[in-house]
Amino acid sequence: MKSFGDYYNGYEDSKGKHVDGYVDMIDKLLKDFPLDEPQIIGEERQKEFIALLSAILRMRKLLVGFGEFEGREIISERDFQDYLGRYQDLRDEWAERCKKGELTDIDDDIVFEIELIKQIEINIDYILMLVTKYHDSHCTDKEVLITIQKAVDSSPELRSKKDLIENFINGINDVDDVMNEWHSYVAEEREKALVTLITEEKLKDAETRAFVDGAFRDGGIKTTGTDIDKILPAVSRFGGGGGNRKAKKETVIEKLKIFFERFWNIG
Repeated sequence: MKSFGDYYNGYEDSKGKHVDGYVDMIDKLLKDFPLDEPQIIGEERQKEFIALLSAILRMRKLLVGFGEFEGREIISERDFQDYLGRYQDLRDEWAERCKKGELTDIDDDIVFEIELIKQIEINIDYILMLVTKYHDSHCTDKEVLITIQKAVDSSPELRSKKDLIENFINGINDVDDVMNEWHSYVAEEREKALVTLITEEKLKDAETRAFVDGAFRDGGIKTTGTDIDKILPAVSRFGGGGGNRKAKKETVIEKLKIFFERFWNIG
C-alpha cells in the first residue's frame, strides 16, 4: 500500500514513469471539463470524462482512509455533486443508446462506479433538512433550492425520486410541519401511483397490494417464483397467449421496479 502522499500527489513507478495522484486527476477534471461548459460533446470526450471521474472516485475511496485527506478535497462539495450529476446523466444516456443498439462496447470500454457513489450517498433526511431550511426562509432562499437540485442529481438513489421532491417543494408554502407533510405526501403519491399501475395493467388489486407490501418489507421486487404470476390478469385458455403473457409479465416487472425505486426508502 502506498502512502497518503503517493496517492494524493502521485509518484514515480519502478520505470520512472509518473503515476497520477488525486491532485493531478482533479486538475485535469477542472481544466478539461469545466462546469461552465453546458455539456460534454462527443463520444470520445464522454469516455474520457467517465474514465477520469471513475478514477477519481476510486482514488477518493483510498484517500478517505487517511485522516490527512479531510479538508484537502480541492474541489467543493457542490461542484463535485455537479460532476456526479453529469456522470450519471451520461450513464443513463449511454444505457438508453445501448438499448437502441447505438452502442455495443460500453461494458468493455468504461466502468461506471455507481457503487462508489452510493458510499457517499445523500439520503432523504439531508434533503428534507434543506427543504425545511428553504421553508423557514419563507421560500425565498434560492441558493438552498440550487443545493437541493445538485444533491438530488448527484445521488443514484434520489434521481428516481426527483419529480416527487420537486413537486413537494412547489407546494410547501402553507405547510406547518415539513416532515409530517412529507410523510403524508409520499403515502398519497404512492397510493395514486399504485392505483394507476393496477388499472393500466389490469392487475389483481388485493394480490398486487400484498405483493408490493412484501417488496417494501423485503427490500426489493421478487421476479422469480410464482408470486408475480398471481397478480397478473387471467388469460383465456383458448387465446394461445403464452407469448403475450410472457411479454405482459416483463412489462409489469419493469413497471413494478420503477414504482419500487421511486418510493423505496423515502417514507
